[in-house]
Amino acid sequence: MTIRDARGEPVSAASTASLAAFEAALAQFNTYMDDPVATIDTALAEQPDFVMGHVLKAELMISAWERSMSGAIRSTCDSLATLRDKANARERGHIAAIAAWADGDWAGYKRQLDLVCMEHPRDLLALQAGHLSDFYHGDRENLRGRVARALPSWSADLPGYSYVLGMLAFGLEEAGDYGRAEETGRHALALQPDDGWAQHAVAHVLEMQARQPEAIAFMEAGAGRWGRPGNAFAFHNWWHTALYNLDQGRIDRALEIYDTCIRPAPSEMQLELVDAVAFLWRLHLRGIDVGDRWTGIAEIYARTGEEGFYVFNDMHAMMAYAATGRHGDADRLLAEVERQALARGTNGDMARAVGLPVIAAVHAFGRGDFAGATDLLLPIRTRTYPFGGSHAQRDIVQRTLIEAAHRAGRTALATGLLQERVFLKPACPFSWNWLERVRGGNDSAVRAVA
Repeated sequence: MTIRDARGEPVSAASTASLAAFEAALAQFNTYMDDPVATIDTALAEQPDFVMGHVLKAELMISAWERSMSGAIRSTCDSLATLRDKANARERGHIAAIAAWADGDWAGYKRQLDLVCMEHPRDLLALQAGHLSDFYHGDRENLRGRVARALPSWSADLPGYSYVLGMLAFGLEEAGDYGRAEETGRHALALQPDDGWAQHAVAHVLEMQARQPEAIAFMEAGAGRWGRPGNAFAFHNWWHTALYNLDQGRIDRALEIYDTCIRPAPSEMQLELVDAVAFLWRLHLRGIDVGDRWTGIAEIYARTGEEGFYVFNDMHAMMAYAATGRHGDADRLLAEVERQALARGTNGDMARAVGLPVIAAVHAFGRGDFAGATDLLLPIRTRTYPFGGSHAQRDIVQRTLIEAAHRAGRTALATGLLQERVFLKPACPFSWNWLERVRGGNDSAVRAVA
């Protein structure tokens, strides 16, 4: 008799205990709670030939998208290679995807997971891993399309249905379908109030529509659920909350959120570093002195050896170096990204398309070459999506361009870009204040904060 998981998808060589551990770890992944790797490791200790256990472990580690995981992922690949003959077709699809990722073919990883989802649309692991890979590629069409293709095979009685809706909501938002995105995200939250990803999808809608006061209330009201202890995604939802406050001029509250919820400890996790930098750089562009908050971050980037692995992360490392005047580290990073732009693999493609000019521009900005930064960013300002992230995250490139143009004395350019910005988000007071400052030719006064 074929063994099947809770959604009816086939699983090879699973015991009752190992399958229960798989479902528990998958649920933790769906909610970003606790330590799903530790959960599945207990099953693998009892049953080393549990193929889907190894697959889940690899997909969990891949979701961090950083070099530090590469050795463990490669080791899991080796284990899966010895088990391939025991695997079913669904599992072999995952194995091929994981091997592609380990070889630096991230686009191949994404395509392989697409194929798994086509054949097994209720494979919740393939859907979530693929959804995250679409995010890391900035693939807004597939963020929506991957889940839309699978949705007809789902129903409300299947375990994980609400999480599928949460993923669909984020895909709809990134594709600009804000009305359906919000409706779908709120539906997901009604089914599962603890779903931090669905909360995040609605948060993006509110960001893109500049509904900051409403967004602050929405996020604060749900913080006891999505921000509870053990949630590994809470820092990012708090990042959104801090940005709403920042754009409303509530700088002290934004910094309080940063210190207590975004970066309460010196984590070396790349995803957490990215949000910390993305918050601080917005303040840096406004001439606000944040004390020593930058220092530890720049030191972590300099020592962790992640440079040249994923160019979207490298952009944030360059911002940390630029803000702290670490010109030697900045020069080294730029040289590494230039090498990556000549290399094969998906990161090389990303570096050539977007990463190198953006990182070179931030490097120039850090050295006070605002005209050079402007010239590098202007040609690519509308096509930054190929190196990953969301619209909200990539907005930092637009902000850097506008500030560089302003500091370079290119007032007409900065004014025009800001007029476009307020047209798209007329309810955002920050953008209106920025436009007024640029039109008046005033530089922002440096403000020191505690």
